[in-house]
Amino acid sequence: MTLISRRRALVATCALAALRESAAQSYPTRPIRLLVGFAPGGAVDIVARAIGQHIGPALGQPVVVENKPGAGTNIAMRALIDSPPDGHTLMLTANSIAANQSLYQPAPYDMARDFTPVSLVGRVPVVIAANAQAPVDSIAKLIAASKAAPRSIAYGSPGNGSTPHLACELFQRAAGIQLNHVPYKGGAPALNDVIAGHVPTVAVNALETLPHVRAGRLRVLAVLSPARSPIFPDAPTIAESGFPGFEASVWYGVVGPAGLPPAIVARVHAQVQKALAAPDVVERLSSAGGEVLPGAIERFADLLVSERSRYDKLIREAGIRPD
Repeated sequence: MTLISRRRALVATCALAALRESAAQSYPTRPIRLLVGFAPGGAVDIVARAIGQHIGPALGQPVVVENKPGAGTNIAMRALIDSPPDGHTLMLTANSIAANQSLYQPAPYDMARDFTPVSLVGRVPVVIAANAQAPVDSIAKLIAASKAAPRSIAYGSPGNGSTPHLACELFQRAAGIQLNHVPYKGGAPALNDVIAGHVPTVAVNALETLPHVRAGRLRVLAVLSPARSPIFPDAPTIAESGFPGFEASVWYGVVGPAGLPPAIVARVHAQVQKALAAPDVVERLSSAGGEVLPGAIERFADLLVSERSRYDKLIREAGIRPD
């Protein structure tokens, strides 16, 4: 490259940086799309709408939640990757962003290259539950029965590669047992079969089991979180069941496309932090059995890296593939 070419490249780079800085100062100039990789009405959708209702007025533009379900959230993530890095398209993601790079082949994206972490939001624990009439009425009995006859105990999940499936795979390794996985197309059909007695146990997020536990159709064997769930105060944690330090939750966080200007990241992050302090947002997550997780951007970035590593090891060793 000649000296003139280098100077032109430098001028172009500086001009682009100045343009992005100017755009960041005037951000946002139109409604913000908040993508969700799930259908309306689910836990991620509920959390996205709660956050959007708070950050929209603070930023001076409405936040429009746009549901793009399918392909294990890869459709929504591709829409985010392909959007301009101007902060007008964001996504409320969950564990799938850390798992799908290993779960799907060829890899649909490179998490470190294609996304910008903005803010961790919260988490809802995975629970292991059983039909209320099933003889397996505790984690101890589940472990004992499985050790006596490996794969004799079946459990349903929302599907191969879903967060509850991966959580239960991690639990089996920690407990030294083998269960018989029965994947479904979502948490609702898995729960229906457990309630009907076709499958004895299920791994799903806490929110999905709540109405069935209250109706006496399901029993929570353990909550896979460090502390007891506010919606299941009588259910033991997995630590209390003999596995201290083990945890498996569905976590949520806001991400943007690669190259999102730091000024925009900082501004959105600040407003999300304020939203997480709002009583109605705290209550909405608490009523789903979860908790808000405020904190620095680095906390979310570190979580993405650690979860990516954990899921990659599990998926490779267990040979897990999506439905």
